[in-house]
Amino acid sequence: MTLVASIGAICSHMSLFIDDHRQKHESAGSNARIVSLVPSITELLFELGLEEEIVGRTGFCIHPKTKVERVPKLGGTKDVDLKKLKALEPTHVILNIDENTLETFNLISKFVPNVIVTHPNAPEDNIKLYRLIGGIFNRSQMAECLVAQFEQKLLRLKLNQKHLPQRKILYLIWKKPWMSVNRDTYIARMLKLINCRVVTYRCEARYPTCSLESLLSYDTDMCLLSSEPYPFKSKHIVELESLLNLFDKVRLVDGEMFSWYGSRAILALDYLDSLIQGWLPRETRL
Repeated sequence: MTLVASIGAICSHMSLFIDDHRQKHESAGSNARIVSLVPSITELLFELGLEEEIVGRTGFCIHPKTKVERVPKLGGTKDVDLKKLKALEPTHVILNIDENTLETFNLISKFVPNVIVTHPNAPEDNIKLYRLIGGIFNRSQMAECLVAQFEQKLLRLKLNQKHLPQRKILYLIWKKPWMSVNRDTYIARMLKLINCRVVTYRCEARYPTCSLESLLSYDTDMCLLSSEPYPFKSKHIVELESLLNLFDKVRLVDGEMFSWYGSRAILALDYLDSLIQGWLPRETRL
């Protein structure tokens, strides 16, 4: 067998994984050093048993609390301390198209051999994410367990969806200025699982700024106030009920359950189910 043929035979047996930037990645060796700049994926890495391989994170990577505290912080998702990151000598850095910047990707790619880019944009994309991260870091079996759990809960939620009334939702993520989400977002597609449609869709921005006039112009059945990134509290319910004339139709919701993918998405499906049960009259609950 020629050298070229030998190399070809070896490569044919190597697993390749494609990320959301269309980059190919091979299975990592036993000495992977992982930096995650995506909070929800940091949690996923721990769920996959990669605690010893994680060497860096952002300050927003807060789950699981008891384990993540030992991992060095490298700034935020958009203001990464590249000097500290480089000193950790990572073999892999995980980024996200929404949460990190193109500049960060370009700079890190100069000195890190494997930069994994993710972009889940719908609940179903978690299946690909589990398999991507699990495959690269030799945790495919554990990843398939997550896939099975996710698919089972997703099926139940979709079966219940047809019994739910359709609601027009104003989902707010920020104040001063008011900011919402449009339909081309992970959050909006999570809401769709419980037959809710976001009302802010006539714009190009995925996370549009909303004037007071636009807030008042929306045909809205309910307003949901996310716990993150802006920490909406009970006092804001009163403010929005009066402002939007939506008395008893403004709710606080756990923002992580609508916007975090990875292993938290499995918990999120249960959260959505419990949420709609609370919205329904007692006699019609599923």
